[in-house]
Amino acid sequence: MFEKLILPYKGLSKEVWLMALTTLINRTGAMVLPFMSLYLTNFLGFSKGQVGWVLTCYGIGSLIGVFVGGKLTDRIGYYKVMFVSLFCTSLVFFGLQFISDFYAFCLGIFVLTTFADTFRPAVWVALDDYSKPENRTRSVTLIRLAINLGFSMGPALGGILITYVSYRSLFWVDGLTCFAAGLVILLFLNQKSAVKTREEQMSTKQLSPYKDSHYLIFWFALFLIGFTFVQYFSTIPLYYSQRLGLEEDKIGLMLAMNGLLIFLTEMPVVNTLDKGKLDNLKIVIAGSFLLMFSFLILNMGNWLGFAIFGIILMTFGEMLGFPFSNSYALDRSKMGRQGAYMALYSMSFSVAHILGPNIGMQFSERFGFESTWYLMGVTCLVAAIILIWLQRKEQS
Repeated sequence: MFEKLILPYKGLSKEVWLMALTTLINRTGAMVLPFMSLYLTNFLGFSKGQVGWVLTCYGIGSLIGVFVGGKLTDRIGYYKVMFVSLFCTSLVFFGLQFISDFYAFCLGIFVLTTFADTFRPAVWVALDDYSKPENRTRSVTLIRLAINLGFSMGPALGGILITYVSYRSLFWVDGLTCFAAGLVILLFLNQKSAVKTREEQMSTKQLSPYKDSHYLIFWFALFLIGFTFVQYFSTIPLYYSQRLGLEEDKIGLMLAMNGLLIFLTEMPVVNTLDKGKLDNLKIVIAGSFLLMFSFLILNMGNWLGFAIFGIILMTFGEMLGFPFSNSYALDRSKMGRQGAYMALYSMSFSVAHILGPNIGMQFSERFGFESTWYLMGVTCLVAAIILIWLQRKEQS
């Protein structure tokens, strides 16, 4: 029995395990984002429209951060980028709690995500460097398990901290965990492969991801999926609060369910699908349909059971979609500059953060939550249709 449980984890390098530990430490402290909309409305008194613009600034900072992170990863290597990103992010978290003005908070959240998301392309390039080709998808899944285990504990702990301490305590915990994760990288990790010089990069013909038409089509579909997915950390917490009457600690437990389910089931599911040698895009398409149904079920009624079932559908859609979309991107990145490819991959979620929460907030304020969930369901369907077309085009 024990051997069956550990079988999916066999063959992964110690560096991948250390990166997973770093990610777990960092994401356990990721308590601010799930409660951002509630913090801004309940504590700072912002309107839903203002919350939408704050989250848009979050997305713009993320977009710039991953673009710069990709450039720096190709220039100076993933190791320095990861450490500096975590250290600077911790400092910004400490300062952000003291800002209450709307425009100042927009600027603060922009600076925060600019530093924080330089980490994202660097970690995917590092993961590829530390993994054998046959272990890549499982390595990605292990990192995602660490992310989701952290997220399962983070919102639950965050809800408790808000209820019994204060909203501001979340910023201290986030800052300290970013700093601790940076120390793990500094003390225990080293860059495996050498960084190519500027001359070596220029002398090698490398395809730009912006000239790869298949990758750009894939990117747009991934953006649509991310556009809907971010609602679970922006608009949906407000739905839980305003329609279902849940308090912050209960909302934290609802969001924690997502991370806990992924921690318990994602690696066996991914290992099984990976052994089946199924096409990556087919699995992402299946995930898109599950995400679509997770929104549509919310319109069946304002009952907690529907919301819980929606979380479960979203979770399985996420665990099918994201690891295999990441594998598709890593495979495609072999054609060109890896940092640039993985930066563009991460930018799909950054653009989703720019548009998704703001449109979700504005749309729900004008037309109601029901219309918003229908909009998200249709968006998932469009993403699935695009991916079906791309998958058939690549096979022809």
